[in-house]
Amino acid sequence: MKVTMLQSLSRLEATTTTTTLCGGRRGRERGVKRLVTRVSSSSASSSRRPLRRLRALSSADIKERSPSPSNKLDSSSSFSETEVTTGEILTRPKPKFEGLEKEKKKRKEKSRKPPWLRQKAPVGEEYERLKEQLGGLKLATVCEEAQCPNIGECWSSTSADGKSSHVATATVMLLGDTCTRGCRFCAVNTSQAPPAVDADEVENTASAIAQWGVGYVVLTSVDRDDLEDGGSSHFANTVRRIKELKPSILVECLTPDFRGDMEAVKKLARSGLDVYAHNIETVARLQKRVRDPRANYKQSMDVLVAAKECGVYTKSSIMLGLGETIEEVKETMHDLRDAGCDILTLGQYLQPTPLHLSVVEFLTPEMFEELKVYGEEVAGFRFVASGPLVRSSYKAGEFFIENMIKKDKQQQQL
Repeated sequence: MKVTMLQSLSRLEATTTTTTLCGGRRGRERGVKRLVTRVSSSSASSSRRPLRRLRALSSADIKERSPSPSNKLDSSSSFSETEVTTGEILTRPKPKFEGLEKEKKKRKEKSRKPPWLRQKAPVGEEYERLKEQLGGLKLATVCEEAQCPNIGECWSSTSADGKSSHVATATVMLLGDTCTRGCRFCAVNTSQAPPAVDADEVENTASAIAQWGVGYVVLTSVDRDDLEDGGSSHFANTVRRIKELKPSILVECLTPDFRGDMEAVKKLARSGLDVYAHNIETVARLQKRVRDPRANYKQSMDVLVAAKECGVYTKSSIMLGLGETIEEVKETMHDLRDAGCDILTLGQYLQPTPLHLSVVEFLTPEMFEELKVYGEEVAGFRFVASGPLVRSSYKAGEFFIENMIKKDKQQQQL
């Protein structure tokens, strides 16, 4: 039996000398004791005879059994190796995983949001009043559902800096919360067979908006490719009903592309809305990577052209930070102007979940300001709202549009 135990110890010598032990003398002795106990159990099972409990090896025993330097494991090994000597434990790093840890740290630092993307929690009497009213109106607002960082500013008639005044604005979702497309930047629920459209939504939405204390409302929706006209008629009926109940309110419709059905686009553009908005989302080169395959650059440009032909104000938006170049952004600006687009918003793309497209770059506020100047002074937009936290429906845009529409109507009356 002793011979069997010694053979087992001999085979496990290298493991004994390279086993990771707890720090200190007691830790080393406990570790060696556990090892010897395992050897004991192995020998017992082989001989089927009970064994006496072996004493724990001392540090001197370990030193005697330590292999020569030539037998030590190579430093290029992919696991940590701990050499046990008298009163000393030397732990080598894990070369195989060293680069991986650095890469993880680099990604974490890259994804960390810069300070200019931090926003204060929404506050203010008017914000609280509108929020309280909304609770009893059963309206699904994108402002709350998407946790928009500008909600406090949009739901107030005074800007965050206190320098300007504007009507309170809000964005309301129509046609449910399930989209038939799957763009890689958007976290909305998707399904090829979404729930049926609520037959009472037109009346309920219009009545709620008329009662709500906002002066500018944005109606938007998911893509509904399962509907005959993509939901265009539903949009148009909602606009007409809102105008019947409250003629003074300004209505913007931020629409899908209706599968490229230009008759559906024109049907909505002639419904009495004030602004027709459709987002190009990104530059031409990144369309396939960012958007659903059923959406494309030319189709979105055609939507804006068709809406402009109906004599309404048109608006679009570009997300930045997806890997586009500044020159590509400027080229897209000129393409939008050629399509007759009047207003443009530029904002920073933020990854909604780890499953969506990663942020390639966080643009600085200075770069957003530079693009705003270029858009208005060179490309020729009537207004550009540009900033890290700017979204498609943003109070600065609505503030300007409100004044622009009123001014143009006054000129027509002269």
